[in-house]
Amino acid sequence: MTDLFSPIKLGKLALSNRITMAPMTRNRAPEGIPTPLMVEYYSQRATAGLIITEGAQISEQGVGYPATPGIYSDAQVDGWQKVTEAVHAKGGHIFVQLWHCGRISHPDFHGGNLPVAPSAIRAEGQAFTYEGLKDFVTPRALDIEEIPAIVEQYRHAAACARKAGFDGVEIHAANGYLLDQFLRDGSNTRSDAYGGSIENRARLLLEVTEAVCNEIGSDRVGIRISPVNAFNDMHDSDPQALFNHVADALSGLKPVYLHLVEVSMTGAADHAVNMQQIRERFDGLYIANGGYDKARGNDVIATRAADLVAYGIPFLANPDLPARLRLNATLNEADQATFYGGDLHGYTDYPALDDSQE
Repeated sequence: MTDLFSPIKLGKLALSNRITMAPMTRNRAPEGIPTPLMVEYYSQRATAGLIITEGAQISEQGVGYPATPGIYSDAQVDGWQKVTEAVHAKGGHIFVQLWHCGRISHPDFHGGNLPVAPSAIRAEGQAFTYEGLKDFVTPRALDIEEIPAIVEQYRHAAACARKAGFDGVEIHAANGYLLDQFLRDGSNTRSDAYGGSIENRARLLLEVTEAVCNEIGSDRVGIRISPVNAFNDMHDSDPQALFNHVADALSGLKPVYLHLVEVSMTGAADHAVNMQQIRERFDGLYIANGGYDKARGNDVIATRAADLVAYGIPFLANPDLPARLRLNATLNEADQATFYGGDLHGYTDYPALDDSQE
């Protein structure tokens, strides 16, 4: 029977299992450059079938949080190269997540300038800044003449990812960040070619995906979307129709996987959405994400409701999560106080199983 521990082909990659490490922001890159501590963190988790890194901003314009890494400068490429080499040395595979925060940012990160977005609509909530929490501001709506530069930022970041030795990239179009802001009509009220109809709102994501696929190959590109996630003040009038269209349109570009956040991080879903409708429209692998345990993960794999399953917090606290799941071993409890920022505590000091337990 096919289960979480069955091998699978992801493009040209032969994954040893279907357990994916989900992208998780950890705020431990104080200069925006991956550190030796991050090398240790990711290499500890190299037994995942696939690691998807925390979001890495594609430009200075894309920054939205303190101490998050980028993937656009030579120094960042050098830092990430040490990460990929360490993961590959242990037989692992790793994609980097390409991230532009859009309106989920603050002028503090941009020399006093406003963050950018599809429309000048302020998100409810607060930004995490180096000086603490501050209310989100009304962003500046991007001029249509600026859109090609956004696409170029993603293409350049993908080229940097290739130089850094990543096996591929995941385009972050979920959780209320820039590409998601363009997709959903609660944050996009444009009246030009990038707003209004579903086809227009999906245009930027498709242009970005095409540029990234052309740069590094479609078999090295995945997309993350979150149809019901209300996090970062997101909503849409008809998410089923929107994301059905997104899946259909993406299929024509042949990215290797579609990674769906199937739940809302706020606890209240924007709308009810049938995820399998989306899956059936996408001609590629499907990564399910949404509070899965071993039993549910095995079930969706066995029934072909998903091809891989992404785990977040369990991987954060259990560097050897695949072994623990296989052996039904007790899982370490995650320390929420150390999720964001800090040193090795709650980052690289979670214990692995003893050799005797394996």
